[in-house]
Amino acid sequence: MTTRHLVDPELAAILDQIPAPVLTAETLRQIRAMSSRASADLPQFSVLSVSESFIPGPEGAPDVRVLVYLPTSVQGAVPALLWIHGGGYIMGSADAEDLTVKSIVSALGCAAVSVDYRLAPETPYPGPIEDCYAALKWLSTHADELGIDPKRIAVGGSSAGGGLAAALALLTRDCGEVSLAFQFLLAPMLDDRTCALAKPHPYTGEFIWTPEANRFGWTSLLGQEPGGPDVSPYAAAARAEHLEGLPATFLYVGALDLFLEEDLEYARCLMRAGVPTELHVYPGAYHGFRMVADAQVTQVAERDLLAALKRAFDLSFRSNEHPQTSHS
Repeated sequence: MTTRHLVDPELAAILDQIPAPVLTAETLRQIRAMSSRASADLPQFSVLSVSESFIPGPEGAPDVRVLVYLPTSVQGAVPALLWIHGGGYIMGSADAEDLTVKSIVSALGCAAVSVDYRLAPETPYPGPIEDCYAALKWLSTHADELGIDPKRIAVGGSSAGGGLAAALALLTRDCGEVSLAFQFLLAPMLDDRTCALAKPHPYTGEFIWTPEANRFGWTSLLGQEPGGPDVSPYAAAARAEHLEGLPATFLYVGALDLFLEEDLEYARCLMRAGVPTELHVYPGAYHGFRMVADAQVTQVAERDLLAALKRAFDLSFRSNEHPQTSHS
């Protein structure tokens, strides 16, 4: 059975050019080389600067490389997004998502720090999330010198980056060292148990990121078969039993995305935990549909995500300017 007839027509043509990856230990190096390249012929962004830093990593681990994006035409302390790239926990790079981050910084006048975390299977859990937490702490403690408002920090990412962002929000809540204003989850890869469903969704996961790729990614991150007991919520955020106290959340997913049901369930659980949550499902959209930039559904999604992030930064600014006072 194929779900091709359900794909948005504007998203369908590119599928013939992008076969789903056949991920094995042997093919991973080649696929990484292709997926980590920065986009060629990028548009110029004159209103921001980009620099590279190597910051202290987790204890006993190497330094973490980050790309720092700062707006050059905004006065005063600005909000910041800690961005975590996608790639199934096994590929991708900060450089490959340069255009995404520049577009957000340019549109909103915020700052961003993009994390080049270590990849599985060479570095399984907890290495990747520890790298992201190190970057978040660095961003928070260096906020003044970067010109960043430490009370307006969001975490976000797409696919595995969204999964890491969700896990990072949980870890940050539990550690209590950094305050997060928002989490920004674009088709996040949240739940290893999707690999072991007795009745998987019949209309998701045919394109771009398949069940086979998903199993390879999760096995690489966990160092064991996915779906078993005792998986930490800091590895798979959907495993968390208590979501209270998490920051306000934006989450979107395509209706044909393999992650559809795990993302819907996570959003439902967030709402039941009293977390302000904005959820979008885009019909006819498969995983990674944003690569078809001129499709109407992509443009709608871009407007939605930018509007949500701007609103979150504005709301957190106003609440910091006019904190609520308690009345006894």
